[in-house]
Amino acid sequence: MITCDFAILPVGTETTECKDYVTAAVQSIKDSGLNYQLTGMGTQIEADTLEELYSAIAAAQEAIFELGIGRVYTVIKVDDRRDLENRTLDAKVNTVNEMLK
Repeated sequence: MITCDFAILPVGTETTECKDYVTAAVQSIKDSGLNYQLTGMGTQIEADTLEELYSAIAAAQEAIFELGIGRVYTVIKVDDRRDLENRTLDAKVNTVNEMLK
């Protein structure tokens, strides 16, 4: 399982408000069918292959461009773990929560 945390930042907007851009990007991820979690600072997704992952992120970037933005800056963090199976986003969080006292 490949997990990813990413954020797409539109450059050159007229205001500081980003909700329309975030909504377009997240809708694109939702439409991809991949499991995702929206957070206050970005979006996390799970994919079986790098191709699925990068395709979903590319589609999210395109969704921003379709709103008339001429430039986006994307930050991507990828955890491609192949030594264990089913290391989902929830599994990672649950492991730490179980260790907390």
